Amino acid sequence: MNKKSNLLFLIILICFTSCDKKRIFDEYKSVGQTWHKDSVVSFSFSQKDTLKPYNLFVNLRNNNKYPYNNLFLIVELEQPNKQTIVDTLEYQMANAEGTLLGDGFTETKESKLFYKEKYQFKNSGTYNVYIQHAVRHSGKITGVENLDGILDVGFRIESTE
Repeated sequence: MNKKSNLLFLIILICFTSCDKKRIFDEYKSVGQTWHKDSVVSFSFSQKDTLKPYNLFVNLRNNNKYPYNNLFLIVELEQPNKQTIVDTLEYQMANAEGTLLGDGFTETKESKLFYKEKYQFKNSGTYNVYIQHAVRHSGKITGVENLDGILDVGFRIESTE
């Protein structure tokens, strides 16, 4: 790359990172070609502010290989005192016609899914988040062994201000 290309790339990068003023934490992890039912995606972050509320999100990148209209997740939020909040969540991933929801111009879509709205952290310190899929076939007890179409799982914290 020449100097002009490098400068243009740097300006674009700065614009994208500086325009996201609400972001407190934002990280993605790849789950590979399929998301195994026993694979837990984990995130760790430090939180000092116990006064302001924050919005917490599970972010997903998925493609047309995702075969379902909805997605079930088990999300655990482990606090610094080792107390853990466990939630089983359901998200709609496609409309009635089967078209994937989410943002993106290609077959890969990015979904920003509310986990907790206006959540106030009770303790300062290190928090851990564990996310696992809990997708089941209708009428079956055992989970889907390998979930196709989910590429990356993310966790995001935003300021509500």
